[in-house]
Amino acid sequence: MRSEIVNVFRNMKTDTIDNKVVEFSDVARNIGDIKKSYPDEWILLGNPVSDEYDRTISGVVLYHSRDKREVCYLGKPLVKKYDEVELFFNGVTPVEKRPVIASIYSTLEL
Repeated sequence: MRSEIVNVFRNMKTDTIDNKVVEFSDVARNIGDIKKSYPDEWILLGNPVSDEYDRTISGVVLYHSRDKREVCYLGKPLVKKYDEVELFFNGVTPVEKRPVIASIYSTLEL
């Protein structure tokens, strides 16, 4: 079972957590800039700052990807030095479609 889990994450990009990459620094960024930079991606923020309406206005980008599992798996070691973290999707989350069972009784005449 363990080898299957490792195989799932083998092909994921890891260059963003490499120590040589300077893209993710400890500098907090404005939420508007973050959303423009990473459209339709999951974003992991460290030390998010909220306004009086409890909306996030800034934070430190720890990791981002279109795959939520990748963000959770590869972002986990990055959250240790932060007091709070926030994970959110920057886009419209698709509504899960469930099959609808139509009632045939309403169309039958008895």
